[in-house]
Amino acid sequence: MEFDQFSSPALNFKGIQVGYESIQEDAFQGNESFSGMELLGEIESLPHENGKGDKLFKDQNLKQIQESQVDNSVLEEINFDSGMKMQETQLFHEITGIKKHGVAISESVEYNKQLPPTLASLELLRNYGSRFKGLGEQNTSTLSNIETSLDHQMMSTEEIIRVAGARYVQYSAHWNDSFCIPMHPYGLDLGGLSEEENRDVELAQFLLGAAERVGCQQFERANRLLLHCQWNASASATPVQRVIFHFARALRERIDKEIGRITVNGSEKNEERELLQKMDTNVALTCHQKIPFNQVMQLTGIQAIVEHVARETKIHLLDLEIKRGVHCIALMQALTERQDCTVKLLKITAIGLNECKTKIEETCKRLASFAESLNLPFSYKTVFVNDMEEIRDDHFEIEEDEAVAVYSPYFLRCMVARPYCMENLMRVIRNIKPVIMIVLEVEANHNSPSFVTRFIEALFFYSAFFDCLETCIKHEIESRMTIEEVLSEGIRNIVAMEGRERTVRNVKINVWRRFFARYRMVETGFSESSMYQAELVAKEFAFGKFCTIDKNGKCLIVGWKGTPMHSISAWRFL
Repeated sequence: MEFDQFSSPALNFKGIQVGYESIQEDAFQGNESFSGMELLGEIESLPHENGKGDKLFKDQNLKQIQESQVDNSVLEEINFDSGMKMQETQLFHEITGIKKHGVAISESVEYNKQLPPTLASLELLRNYGSRFKGLGEQNTSTLSNIETSLDHQMMSTEEIIRVAGARYVQYSAHWNDSFCIPMHPYGLDLGGLSEEENRDVELAQFLLGAAERVGCQQFERANRLLLHCQWNASASATPVQRVIFHFARALRERIDKEIGRITVNGSEKNEERELLQKMDTNVALTCHQKIPFNQVMQLTGIQAIVEHVARETKIHLLDLEIKRGVHCIALMQALTERQDCTVKLLKITAIGLNECKTKIEETCKRLASFAESLNLPFSYKTVFVNDMEEIRDDHFEIEEDEAVAVYSPYFLRCMVARPYCMENLMRVIRNIKPVIMIVLEVEANHNSPSFVTRFIEALFFYSAFFDCLETCIKHEIESRMTIEEVLSEGIRNIVAMEGRERTVRNVKINVWRRFFARYRMVETGFSESSMYQAELVAKEFAFGKFCTIDKNGKCLIVGWKGTPMHSISAWRFL
């Protein structure tokens, strides 16, 4: 069915939100936990300098470079084989030579394709810093101009990392190659930055230096830089220092594996998911109520489903990651508010692993109870497997008069490393022929075969996320630290792991588009009402003004202070 065929009235999110909030605590009772990024969310890349007088940063270059590195051949590009360990052993004087001479912005994408992995990553670093507030309007061209433009402004965590990246590139020639600690030619503090911000910028430079040396297999030198980072950062200091603490810890583990200090066990265990499953209910509820990402994404996706089944009386939702089922409650409320088409049956099929059987069944029973309170005809089914590759068409009881919708919240990112499993799931979904499939994913490129590139991408992504936590739940220290430990596991997965150990792999929407095209899936987009109501939901939060909602083609990108964090897209099968 075509999207514009639907003319159902827009959901009253004010009304939905009230009811939605009123049952949140009930929905959170029990032991279920959100999927990896459903509770949290994730980012992007760094600076460019063509000599001292040329432009240091450019706005759109990152997107082009990321796509050139990741978006090459659909699933094959999504799943970088564990055997593809890139040779990042360039001499340091070659790297500094590239950094000193720079590359013209207009040539950077083509040049980047020709660079060895480490050098290409440094070009990415150059091109990742163009998002300072007002920077584009001021046409700033040098680091000193950037420093002046930041005068009297409180910098976000990510902005501090960007300044550190700019300084790292601009002053790289002054790093003494005979020592591991950088020499400081600038002497004075950066203009406009506080003493604490200057310390954070300098500390971030040490972290970047350590990552570069790890990429070049210079482990002894990297170790010395990491000692400085770990000595001066902690999990309870400023947001920047907390980010540096977790990245330094992951780098240390990577070095220990490389030099044989610890043994690589090859485990495919998803530690991030396990931490979330063990999370205290109150912590999960605090994050759900105070961090805008989750509710913005959930309610936008639910409205899209409601619009696509506006004329259907029997609706069947296949939920790939039901967890606590809060989004299902929103769907129930929206369907009961329909005036022109009474729902005869809402059926939910929850898909999960046998190890989660008890929690999923408890969730479905709570949903049944809630549906009864709304006088909504409801039934549910649970499909359990030991592994998602076991999913088959006959697991689902699909009736001919049912309109099927698929809801995939941060689920596919856990299958990128297992292409055979992903292929099987997509074939099954296609055979079911849903009227719409809603896909929520992390909008980040954390799947490059180059370690340094992954490091840079992840550093900026998690800097924005830590900034979000500092802003939204600063005073809930226990909740913040619990969530940051979960994020730390995500950092570890990207930085310290290789091959099959990297169980979660984030790729951007353009990569998903190319992959879905193989199954003749096309984006349906979101209505203007969906955009409006997504913004309305964000405004309900105390710090919702920092939650940005933008369009990328037909999908929506939800971010923090302009940094992309999540994508939500709607698909149908031809």
